[in-house]
Amino acid sequence: MENVQQYKVEREPQETLAMDPMKFILWLFLVSIIMLFASQSSAYLVRRAEGNWLEFEMPRIFWYSTAVLVVSSAAMQWAYYSAKKDQFKQLKIAISITFVLGLAFLWMQFEGWRKLVDMNVYFVGNPSGSFFYVFTGLHGFHIISGLIVLLYSWIAAFKLQVHGKNLRRIQICVSYWHFLDILWLYLFAFLLTFN
Repeated sequence: MENVQQYKVEREPQETLAMDPMKFILWLFLVSIIMLFASQSSAYLVRRAEGNWLEFEMPRIFWYSTAVLVVSSAAMQWAYYSAKKDQFKQLKIAISITFVLGLAFLWMQFEGWRKLVDMNVYFVGNPSGSFFYVFTGLHGFHIISGLIVLLYSWIAAFKLQVHGKNLRRIQICVSYWHFLDILWLYLFAFLLTFN
């Protein structure tokens, strides 16, 4: 009888590691974005080495937009900490600031494109300009998707659906927003270094 009980204990299924399906989808999406920008970075370096490369100074507004995005990431982190502590007023303020700064970043990127046109750097005509528009445009597209994710969290925050016991939505939002911030810092440094 003792052997039977011992056998039952040894044969019980072990607990499997579980991951939230939405977080898993997010991480798959982030990996695909990394692969996209890694391939574009590689293509940039190969094409640059071939010659016929127009060098131009990055408009100053891209520096300012970088600062805006970093501040928005800090505001997003503030929103997350506020949600963990059930500080609903701070959560609403922080998530609203993040959203407004995300919109400001997009507007500044667009203004940066206008300044590039003023400098005769166009999407077509020289590969360096084309790559610059593609990099910033792809990132801008992902910022728009980040704003959509942020909007859902913003609505949930105002409905008091985001709190210390229900952090899933804001965790996904924070992870994606910080990722976009880090991605932009990489692109900004890459374009400054290799332009």
